Amino acid sequence: MPEPQRHKSLDEVNESVNVPSVYEASFFQKFLAYSGPGALVAVGYMDPGNWLTSLAGGSQYRYQLLAVLVIAILVAMFMQSLAIKLGVVARQDLAQAIAIQVPLPVRITLWLLNEVAMMATDLTGVVGTAIALKLLIDLPLLYGILLTVADVLIVLLFLRFGIRRVEFIVLSAILIVGIIFAIEVVRARPALPAILRGVIPTTSLLTNHAKLILSVGIIGATIMPHNLYLHSSLAQSRRYDHNNPAQVNEALRFAKWDSNVHLAAALIVNALLLILGGTLFFGKTGQLTSLQTVYEGLKSSAIVGNLASPIMSWLFAFALLITGLISSITSTLSGQIVMEGYINLRLPLWQRRLLTRFVTLIPIVIIGFVVGFNDRTFEHLIVYAQVVLSIALPFTLFPMVALTSQSRLMGEHVNRWWVTVLGYALTAVITGFNLQLLFSL
Repeated sequence: MPEPQRHKSLDEVNESVNVPSVYEASFFQKFLAYSGPGALVAVGYMDPGNWLTSLAGGSQYRYQLLAVLVIAILVAMFMQSLAIKLGVVARQDLAQAIAIQVPLPVRITLWLLNEVAMMATDLTGVVGTAIALKLLIDLPLLYGILLTVADVLIVLLFLRFGIRRVEFIVLSAILIVGIIFAIEVVRARPALPAILRGVIPTTSLLTNHAKLILSVGIIGATIMPHNLYLHSSLAQSRRYDHNNPAQVNEALRFAKWDSNVHLAAALIVNALLLILGGTLFFGKTGQLTSLQTVYEGLKSSAIVGNLASPIMSWLFAFALLITGLISSITSTLSGQIVMEGYINLRLPLWQRRLLTRFVTLIPIVIIGFVVGFNDRTFEHLIVYAQVVLSIALPFTLFPMVALTSQSRLMGEHVNRWWVTVLGYALTAVITGFNLQLLFSL
């Protein structure tokens, strides 16, 4: 097993984007120059896994799980800010920083754990894309799943344009998806007072087992390990004078602005999904928790009344396809960061993508043949994949809080005492949610 070496993280995009110096340009110009990594991270917060957990939460409990979604995004903002700080100040991604400081057995264990988390992330994209293709062109799930191998070509094509163009493509995708769901929610006319009440958390989130599973799923789908690795690396994509403390401070400032703005957009998209599920499907029929039934429900007057429209169903499936494809970019980059950082195994992106995709496809295809490629079974896999992500999350959060609390690594940007305490406290709460779920099984 090669020892970790100091090399540039994602060296094909590292310091590839020029930004204005601290002494020039306006706030808005600087924000645009630094804006982009947040969009790549935010798209991971609205992948098919988020779709299912949000729609399932809305259709089963109306707006009650909005509180979990809001809290999860706020925690994500805090944690992503630590990942940004590690990347900008220490010039290391999270995998590199952990690998340098832990013994070999721990490093291998963390690598394997994160590889499982990466596969869970990839699974949501595979299944989500395959379901979207079935809804749009009636392509059988097996063929749709196998076709996702080709998305490696899409990722490579995008990256040939440079990271700045990739960021623009992803941002455009986020806007399109947001507009689609805003239109659908406005047409549904949800009850605003009930939505506001849903933002207030209740004890039933812990005591109700079904709610707890969905809550942990929302946490896993919102605060994902791969996004922390990704952001710590992408924060290094901007080129400026690292020896100028004022420039470093400004890089931190605008990287956090970029992150928070795009995470707020992700919150809006996920809240729209949950509100859509809660408005149209709560209490109207069994459990409309699958993408197929939501798609059919949007064009059924028996379920959504005069809101029924084939166009709305098509837009729903098209948005699902976009998020499934775009999430391939972030999962590929995150997988590269984890593999290179922990075990110093450097592969070309196309090899890394094919390796990850084939490892993910083998169990999916086997399960598919066992259950007859049933849509509902595959969508349950997505929900439980989010639970896997949540369980893996503390093994990323604890080291990240510890690293950013080391003065020898972070210098003057070391965490203040209250940031360290808050970081450990939030990680402990997430761990508690996971333990509560495991003990209740």
